[in-house]
Amino acid sequence: MNYPFLDSAPGLELVRRYGALKDQLSTLEWITNGSVTPNHPGYWRWTRKVNARTVSVSLSADQAELFKKAIAEHRRLEAILSEMRLITQEILLKSAPRPPKKPRTRNVPKRP
Repeated sequence: MNYPFLDSAPGLELVRRYGALKDQLSTLEWITNGSVTPNHPGYWRWTRKVNARTVSVSLSADQAELFKKAIAEHRRLEAILSEMRLITQEILLKSAPRPPKKPRTRNVPKRP
């Protein structure tokens, strides 16, 4: 299929940005979701949702640091994927003609 939009300056810029985002994916380290909060002095808690239930695990300070980094990487992953989705949607919408618009029909009530 021919995609003339991809040969235009805006299309080429989107393709370049998409490629840069793909490159960023390969730089991600360990990823996980959830949050890490202090529990008691010297103890931490990792909390996340599993099958619509909240699950918490106690962590040491060293584990908490590792989880904080993995959670930050997960947030970075989500931001990258969100931007990739937006670029994909824009490219797909502009790469093929849209269907013709239907004429608007007036919603006039029938008279008895």
